[in-house]
Amino acid sequence: MTIFKEIVDEEYLTTSEVKELLADIEDERALDEEREMRYELARAIEHVNRFAELDAEDSRALVEELQEHEKVSESIAFKIADLLPRTRNEMRSVYAQQRYSLSGDELDDLLNVVKKYV
Repeated sequence: MTIFKEIVDEEYLTTSEVKELLADIEDERALDEEREMRYELARAIEHVNRFAELDAEDSRALVEELQEHEKVSESIAFKIADLLPRTRNEMRSVYAQQRYSLSGDELDDLLNVVKKYV
C-alpha cells in the first residue's frame, strides 16, 4: 500500500483560465453561508484577480498563435501568455533556462504576437 497520490491527468492553463474556474468555485462557496473559504483558495483567487490581464478566450488564442512558432514549446507559450512580456529583455528572460536563445528577429516576432492581445 502506498501513501502517495497518483497523477491522473495534467494540462496547462493560463492564469486567465484559472481565474474563470476559481470564480465559479467562489460563487458556489458564496451560496453556502456555513462553508468557509480556505486560506489557500482565498489567496489563489486574490492572485489570479491581480495578475490575469486577458480574458480566458484571448489568452488561449494567444497560446495557440505562439505555438505556431518553431521555437515555442507548450510550456513556454503558456508562460508568455501569463507574463505578457513587452520588451526583448523580458522575452529573453522567459527563455533564460532554455538551451538556446532567440535572435532579435525571433524575439520581435513573438513580441508582435503578444502586442495583438495586450
